[in-house]
Amino acid sequence: MTGAPAVAEARHRATPPARHRAEGPAGQGSRSLLHYLGVALSAASLVLVLMLAVLTILLPLLVGGRALTVLTSSMEPGFPPGTLVVVRPMPAQEIRLGDVLTYQIESGKPGVVSHRVVEKSTSTRGEIEFVTKGDNNDAVDEKPVREVQVVGTLWYSIPLLGWVNQAVNGEARSAIVPVAVTLLFGYAGWMLVSAVVDRRKEGRRSR
Repeated sequence: MTGAPAVAEARHRATPPARHRAEGPAGQGSRSLLHYLGVALSAASLVLVLMLAVLTILLPLLVGGRALTVLTSSMEPGFPPGTLVVVRPMPAQEIRLGDVLTYQIESGKPGVVSHRVVEKSTSTRGEIEFVTKGDNNDAVDEKPVREVQVVGTLWYSIPLLGWVNQAVNGEARSAIVPVAVTLLFGYAGWMLVSAVVDRRKEGRRSR
């Protein structure tokens, strides 16, 4: 008679740890899921940053081109302000009517304009000249564009990305892009290692 209560009491005391072990894996599983989601988001962010770097830096560099930002409404609706336009060099002989031509406002100076070619002719000096016009403008540009002013023609454009290009232009770009890539790589690596460690802990607890 005296032994029965002792056995019952021992069984009663053993029950709480069993419940605790049953609840443990569920909690660990939810934490592991958050880790995997974090890794996925980090990887997606890294891919996005790398794609932006390729589109705004690498591809223009490979063809000797330039990434520029549309700042005015003269080329709307196709190229509203904030559009990133990538321009690549093009011989004057190969530029055709309808091409979007980027040219120096004054030869040898940094200011440029990107307008559409509406007329192509040869001057009395034997030099090719272009008449350009903004898609949203009523009249053609005041002066014809000479060969020496030509920067290139439109290769591709990306809406809104021009504002990002404007913000990280010049010296800031050379510092921001590598830092952003390094931080994203580091964060993704940390999340991956954390997920692996948690998975191993979960495996040990389930044994």
